[in-house]
Amino acid sequence: MAAKTPDITTPRKPVLSVSARKLKDNAADWHNLILKWESLSDAGFATASSIANLRLGLLNKDKAELESSSPAWSEAEDKVHVEHNKELESLCEDLQATLDGLTKVQMKMEKLSSTTKGICELENYHYGDQSQRPPLFHTWPTAHFYEVSRRLADMYRQELLLKRTVAEELAHTADRDLSLSYLSMWLHQPYVERDSKLHLESMLLETGHRAL
Repeated sequence: MAAKTPDITTPRKPVLSVSARKLKDNAADWHNLILKWESLSDAGFATASSIANLRLGLLNKDKAELESSSPAWSEAEDKVHVEHNKELESLCEDLQATLDGLTKVQMKMEKLSSTTKGICELENYHYGDQSQRPPLFHTWPTAHFYEVSRRLADMYRQELLLKRTVAEELAHTADRDLSLSYLSMWLHQPYVERDSKLHLESMLLETGHRAL
């Protein structure tokens, strides 16, 4: 009679609670949204640079023509000028499309922050005044997820407002130094603080998306 083979059970991973699963999904969403933001921001910077270069080129051409002793523009020169203005208009439309994309990303960030706040409120309702609340993952209390989400959302909200201002002013400025300042603001994103990446990586580590 054949020996009976003992049953072998594979240890199961702990099943996350609904709140923990949502926070873990939110952390992944934060990562993806920030990557999307950076991609759009880089594309927007390239477009903004083209706008600044073309705008200043047109202004220099106008100035040269005014200072020249030659007669009025020739028909060919006038045609080139019109084509450059059309190119500038097209670039401005491209930059607006990029801003629309950034706006959608930032709105999703706000939604993530709002969802996290809802999880905190649910936990407060469940535990009441109890001070001892087991962490859903490793060490972070649930409220800390909201604090980080709110801080990140605020950073990108302010950055979006700055980028809108840059986009509105860039095609109208006649000053080279001011144009360069606008481009620098867009590129360096002053409202996205240096520790934003640390906040994101800490959230990914806490929720298990990064190995301890």
